[in-house]
Amino acid sequence: MNWVTIGLSAGTLLTMAVIFSYVLGWANKTFYVETDPTVEAVMDALPGANCGGCGYVGCYEYAEAVGLNAESVSKCVVGGENCAKALAEIMGVEVEARFPYRPVVHCSATYEDRLKKSDYKGEKRCRAANLVSDIQGCTYGCLGFGDCENACDYDAIHVVEGLAVVNYEKCVGCAACTKACPRNIISMVPFKAERILAVTCSNKDSGKDVKDVCTVGCIGCKACTKASSLITIQDNLAVLDYDLYSSDGMEGLVKAVEKCPRKGLVFIGKPSPEDMEAVKSEDLPDLVKPDFKTTVDQTGWRG
Repeated sequence: MNWVTIGLSAGTLLTMAVIFSYVLGWANKTFYVETDPTVEAVMDALPGANCGGCGYVGCYEYAEAVGLNAESVSKCVVGGENCAKALAEIMGVEVEARFPYRPVVHCSATYEDRLKKSDYKGEKRCRAANLVSDIQGCTYGCLGFGDCENACDYDAIHVVEGLAVVNYEKCVGCAACTKACPRNIISMVPFKAERILAVTCSNKDSGKDVKDVCTVGCIGCKACTKASSLITIQDNLAVLDYDLYSSDGMEGLVKAVEKCPRKGLVFIGKPSPEDMEAVKSEDLPDLVKPDFKTTVDQTGWRG
């Protein structure tokens, strides 16, 4: 009796397996959506990071844009130049010249530089701390709890002494850190050279108010504007015009750095051999990156 039961069970399972296999095979053919071979080729050439740095939701969406809509082949920040060349070969186009974008932290105040601080005991996240009034004197400054660090998949940004610092050797320009910062003080800037100048402050308050809360914040003194035409003062804050930024204006920018009484103009990135030779006798500031697209005053509420 047991063998009969076992045989019936096995036969039933085998029959069901055959039926389901047939149904799945039929469904696979009936509902198959044919994909463009060019899109598939582009997808195979992409790194598959799905970081969103190209401006698309994921790699496949970008692959569709390249393969079907002739999108630029140079937008994959993770794949870089080699990926762009591979996509250009697939699409039969030339790789257009394009400056890489990298994040710049528009704040240079470490714990030591902040004159007014509170003993914050809430959740150790920037987004939570930004909702608390008077957590620090400067409502534009880096909160230093590492939301940007946690968002980075490339170990390219870390909080050092309360300040977010970018490692440009590791950074691929995915912009995850800019999206994570609740105060919008990290922005993406075109790197027209390995080493570029940045304004490391976002405070638009008057010079007197800035001095009350920070030892390194921009006070809008205009000393830098007299040295370089690429720098203007907008809302009490020095602003660099990256559209006009070029090697031709480097002499003025170097003078602007020297004139800044608060040391808020900083060269960031990777120094070229020429840069190193030109300033071998100077004590250069640490490297950092700039991009003034958003500042904390654009946030709906700032603590």
